Amino acid sequence: MAQVKPEHVHRFVVSHIEGCKPSTGKVLGIALRSYLRFRGMHGDHVRCLIAAIPQIAQWRFASLPHTLSEAELERFLNAFDRKSAIGRRDYAMARCMVDLGLRAGEVASLQLDDLNWHDGTLRLSAGKARRTDVLPLPPRTGRAIAQYLTDGRPVSDSRAVFLRHRAPLTEPVGSSVVRNTVRAAHARCGSDPCRRGTHVLRHSVGSRLVQAGVPMKEIADILRHRCLDTTAIYTTIDISGLARVALPWPGRAS
Repeated sequence: MAQVKPEHVHRFVVSHIEGCKPSTGKVLGIALRSYLRFRGMHGDHVRCLIAAIPQIAQWRFASLPHTLSEAELERFLNAFDRKSAIGRRDYAMARCMVDLGLRAGEVASLQLDDLNWHDGTLRLSAGKARRTDVLPLPPRTGRAIAQYLTDGRPVSDSRAVFLRHRAPLTEPVGSSVVRNTVRAAHARCGSDPCRRGTHVLRHSVGSRLVQAGVPMKEIADILRHRCLDTTAIYTTIDISGLARVALPWPGRAS
């Protein structure tokens, strides 16, 4: 460690973050600082080395969330073969994300007891937000789930809504199955490779709610955000709303 100079540390970080996202650079900096602090606890002189690690700027709202238009969402939903049992399952999982903005883990953890057909609601057990939420079950989502349950779901003792149709058979699907299903559907309908994840469906729900004039607090409740600041990112893609409050560009005739 005595041979390591501050310029070595700086050069190492800069060379490794080239072409990476700011968040990746921050992770690298955090890991390197943690290691150097560990070496400092064992007597190495690392204060100048830690100071040489560049700070990676990561501005809030620097990038816009990826969303899908109504036409793109329709193509995505039409990419599922609803004539097969697996296709009906995958379509029902997709509707949960397109209509309710559920996360992949929330879809995978849905239980039969979470569905209240009489009241038309869906209960989400404590997940990322560490609370139990009850959401309205849209008719299209309910029909897709009901069709899978009555004409596609394998006979099983499991109380999970969505089950595996390949080995290990009749086991609950995991988050990876949900994510891979969505990515495959995006690929079939020719979506942009940068917008093939499950979160783009969640962002699309937030975007539609903002454009419909739904208050931020209600959007936060629907998407189960613990902080309104998380929901505020969707205001950056409300072009019509931003146009109404935008000030004239300096030097431009009003």
